[in-house]
Amino acid sequence: MQRGAAVKKWLVAGLVVLAAAGGGGYVLVAQPGGGGAGGEERRTDGLPPDTAPVTRGDLGNGLQVDGTLGYARERKLNAAAQGVLTWVAGEGSAVSRDGRLYEVDGRPVRLMYGPVPMYRALKAGDKGEDVKQLKANLRALGFGTGLDPADGTFTQGTVTAVKRWQKSHGLKQTGQVGAGDVAFASGPQRVQAADAATGDQAAPGKPVLTLTGTERVVRFTLDVARAGSARTGDAVTVSLPGGGTATGRIGSVGRAVTDEGQGQGPGSGGAGDGAAKVEVTVLLDRPGEVKAPDRTPVSVGLTGETVKGVLSVPVNALLALAGGGFGVQVVEDGPDGRPRVREVRVELGMFGQGRVEIKGGALKEGMKVGVPRI
Repeated sequence: MQRGAAVKKWLVAGLVVLAAAGGGGYVLVAQPGGGGAGGEERRTDGLPPDTAPVTRGDLGNGLQVDGTLGYARERKLNAAAQGVLTWVAGEGSAVSRDGRLYEVDGRPVRLMYGPVPMYRALKAGDKGEDVKQLKANLRALGFGTGLDPADGTFTQGTVTAVKRWQKSHGLKQTGQVGAGDVAFASGPQRVQAADAATGDQAAPGKPVLTLTGTERVVRFTLDVARAGSARTGDAVTVSLPGGGTATGRIGSVGRAVTDEGQGQGPGSGGAGDGAAKVEVTVLLDRPGEVKAPDRTPVSVGLTGETVKGVLSVPVNALLALAGGGFGVQVVEDGPDGRPRVREVRVELGMFGQGRVEIKGGALKEGMKVGVPRI
């Protein structure tokens, strides 16, 4: 390019370059109000408004996103029997094995551990996975030390263990467990919210409590275009209020859902604009050490991918070439000692930290490339 020629329009004056899902690719999105080649983007001597060096080093595509501190496995607990609610566990309380969740007509519904819901009364002769988990709980509580939890049959020994359990709670010793006597869950539970109050009418299938696990987790959402930055097992750093940090790993990346105006709070990752998003859950390495209140806003640092020892330039150094593809303007001294520019086509690699990896043998570390003055 000759001195005095009009400088080509800078790509990023009217475009934003975003890393696409999965890394390695890119998406070009029109940016409202892009300045084109006007104002400071044009010089009469043909030189770019400013320069930046080509550097060699490690480049990562990690992100900082807003998240929300919460608890694992939120779910509704429905009543299993008809009657009046005479007691309900308080919001924020923790309930462990054999603890009371709520009472119907003065009869407690107690928590036991297991994946199969309590869908029937259990009695002598019954068989199934629900019988196995009942026996495992009775054994863990010390009421049936001789029970074999691998045996799914409600034996006479199970009857005896149930009677001991009933006696410990001042109940009639029937040797049977009614569908409304216990509720099974994966482990200790925390009461997120009460969906009914003392004095309300309970009925089968009607929600009584919203429960969660007791493990602290962090949740956030990402636009689908950035979903590749969060992969199950990836390490993250969580910045907590007050300056503390916690480490963790991505526990799950949900399927894409459309955000229809519900992403307004911290951790939403968007403004409820209807864009497709994924929900990501972070499992903390030391959840017991995180004492911040539920729904506390936090910042999550995603490590993403890192490439080692690559050449990179600022993203705003990129030019859209007339024949397609991308290039940069190299600024160097000519034979007369005066600066001149030449276009160099480049192949793009990873985007991250405001820079882009460039591939090809035409550029060297320390060269100067043109950038718009911002």
